[in-house]
Amino acid sequence: MVKRRVHVAAAAMISADQKKVLIARRPSNVDQGGLWEFPGGKLAPYETGLEGLKRELHEELGVEIIRAQPLIRVHHEYPDKHILLDVWQVHEFAGEPFGREGQAVRWVPMEELVNYPFPAANLPILRAVMLPTEYLITMEEADEARFDAFLERALQEDNIRLVQLRAKELDEASYVARAERALKLCRQYGASLLLNGEPKLLEQVDADGIHLTSERLMQLDRRPIAESKWLSASTHDQAQLSQAAVLGCDFVTLSPLRTTPSHPEVAPMGWHDFQQLVERAGMPVFALGGMTRFDANHARAVGAQGIASIRDFWK
Repeated sequence: MVKRRVHVAAAAMISADQKKVLIARRPSNVDQGGLWEFPGGKLAPYETGLEGLKRELHEELGVEIIRAQPLIRVHHEYPDKHILLDVWQVHEFAGEPFGREGQAVRWVPMEELVNYPFPAANLPILRAVMLPTEYLITMEEADEARFDAFLERALQEDNIRLVQLRAKELDEASYVARAERALKLCRQYGASLLLNGEPKLLEQVDADGIHLTSERLMQLDRRPIAESKWLSASTHDQAQLSQAAVLGCDFVTLSPLRTTPSHPEVAPMGWHDFQQLVERAGMPVFALGGMTRFDANHARAVGAQGIASIRDFWK
């Protein structure tokens, strides 16, 4: 049976204080009625994603989009149809949203989105909405005082809110000690900390999640940590992205976009191949490898969650 293909545009509308997102409840008389969703609707054959979204938000909520950018594209298979969710993050809009078609709408704090039932196809969007657009990977640093100072500067001055503690040169005891201090700093500035190491590290440090190396990713056959923690992984090709989906990773890094000083022998994939891989990833993807903040908008335009970097954030 050939499945119907449905192209839907949806909006993650962010409040002015950047803390809440607007969701709407599906009418009880439609498919998956009663569940919550991000507002939007099906595109007409002649519409682009943004054109269709502008029309849908005007019809459904009575608002006009002023500024928006791509957030994530999600392909989802239902028994009878293939859905493509083309999701845009709406940063500015005119008008006060209300349910023009009688539907319930609600501004919800981002951290409370997990308490609302959504269709399965919306789950990657929840992760994308809750994640920032910049992912700091810490640099190897022998001096602990310097490490703490560099991390606090990134949290305070660059407003970094997602950190991966990478310290391959430390033994386990030293890594745990650094992780405890890093966690205290991250909590102070409202950032999330992921540990780059064995999942069992969470038994010693109550961090926000684990980042898997690509080698560790390919050795696992199930998600190694609780759903309440973030699970990310390093990926470099389609096989690793597929494995990340099998394990239920919440997001990944995909690299290298460009040649980097740390891995000059690895051929970069470039933006075209990166976009092709991101299109079918089914989860938020951070662009990694020679990335700077100047690349952030380009990364978002080709479907990435944002950029991950060591050198551009670790100054």
